[in-house]
Amino acid sequence: MTWQDIALKHAEKDAPHEACGLLAVYKGKEKYFPCKNLAEDLGEQFIIDPDDWVKAEDAGEVIAVFHSHPQIPPFPSQADLASCEYLDLPFYIVTPETKEWHYFEPSGYKKGLIGRQWVWGVQDCWNLIHDWYKEKKNITLKHWERPKSPEEFSKSPLFEYGLPLTGFKELDDTLDLEVGDVLLMNTGTGNLDHVALYVGDQTILHHCVKRLSCRETYDQKYIEWTKKRYRYAQ
Repeated sequence: MTWQDIALKHAEKDAPHEACGLLAVYKGKEKYFPCKNLAEDLGEQFIIDPDDWVKAEDAGEVIAVFHSHPQIPPFPSQADLASCEYLDLPFYIVTPETKEWHYFEPSGYKKGLIGRQWVWGVQDCWNLIHDWYKEKKNITLKHWERPKSPEEFSKSPLFEYGLPLTGFKELDDTLDLEVGDVLLMNTGTGNLDHVALYVGDQTILHHCVKRLSCRETYDQKYIEWTKKRYRYAQ
């Protein structure tokens, strides 16, 4: 039985949820390592459990990422293309019902700041700010470790911890906003769980869960959601 046969059985078992796993070279042969999907919406996205990734890496050398598209053809979404670039590994996708496969490799794909699909740890509200600073200011913000899933992060958001680590200092409420300031928000969860970027003209750039990244007017709702404001100071 090939690793593709094993991965396909995994995909069929997990349907209608997306299955995910890793292909590694183990003792000179390709071996499939099934992984837990940590995504909240299991039918439309996958997040490989970092603990499972570590287990695969400890056993062999990871050479590709696998996941399934239970409801649609196995062609990469924008999120898949972005994840492929981020992880710098080839991807295999299968549709279990039709047993159709698709393979693709990193190719330099890069999505602009507007219209991104939301992908935890790859294209989310913090990554948008990170990429804006790199593109607009040529500043590479320091990466900081976050919980392994959005669900864990929502229980204990760490933006207050991460922003100072990356060179941001909290603003006094009396100061006017400037382009590049970061707004730390409570979206109604009771936690400071979202960050947005002020881009001038009473406008913010941000990326909410299950939405595309976009510009929006910094209106009364977002003003009320904003609990803290930060400015890059390095």
